[in-house]
Amino acid sequence: MELLASMFVGKPQHILVVAVVFLAGYLALRFTAPDIARHPRSLLIASTIWGLYAAWEWLVQIKTPEANIRVDLLVIWPVLAIFSMWALYRTFR
Repeated sequence: MELLASMFVGKPQHILVVAVVFLAGYLALRFTAPDIARHPRSLLIASTIWGLYAAWEWLVQIKTPEANIRVDLLVIWPVLAIFSMWALYRTFR
């Protein structure tokens, strides 16, 4: 958990990289191999959610850069984990 916190908390550019990876996966499956993945749109949904999290983290950094207790992450991270796993499962099952 500490590794995730050091990678994502306060670093919206790292979060945006994850969103771009999901978006690149969606585009790759959508246009090159539509027969492999039955539902690539779920990757687009995961990309959007990660992008929203990047925007939220950027907003937190702008408004309260000294915030060291982040209760919002208790809700955000499980939602991100569930949607990410759902997107990968739905895409490749």
